[in-house]
Amino acid sequence: MFVHVVDEEIYLKLVDQNDAVRLFQLTDRSRCHLRQWLPWLDDTNSVNDTRYYIRESRNSFARHRSLNTAVVYKDKIVGVAGFNEFDWNNRSGSIGYWLDKHYTGKGIIIRSVGALTNFAFTELKLNRVEIRAAKENVKSRAIAEKLGFRMEGCIREAEWLYDHFVDHAVYGMLAREWNG
Repeated sequence: MFVHVVDEEIYLKLVDQNDAVRLFQLTDRSRCHLRQWLPWLDDTNSVNDTRYYIRESRNSFARHRSLNTAVVYKDKIVGVAGFNEFDWNNRSGSIGYWLDKHYTGKGIIIRSVGALTNFAFTELKLNRVEIRAAKENVKSRAIAEKLGFRMEGCIREAEWLYDHFVDHAVYGMLAREWNG
């Protein structure tokens, strides 16, 4: 099983079925907080929906297509961060993340995303890591910016969020630029 220590407070672990109840509880109690930026909340209405997500995540990990991890802070799962997809031909990966509303503002995600980026370049030998966030999602964009990712552009109407399209700000980091 994949486990990656971030620091003395945080580690990342491959999501597994034992996490389903906790992840669903986090999703459910943060639904309004997350719904503004994440398109999958209407499809996550039960623990079984979360179990399906975990099963698909593990299958994708086994095929080397993604790596979705539970963010564990002080021995409690508080969110998810990982590589939504890998493009091995081009040695790149795309990072995504979300955090329970009760754990924001503690630096958990920036430390987790920094660790994932470092892992991508040192262990996976990727050349490029990308983060996309809705243009108006200032907090998510701040993670990329604080880590030194470069804004590379904007993709217009990149994602459908329930009743409207949002533009995506695209951030990139190259292995040679990373100071990890």
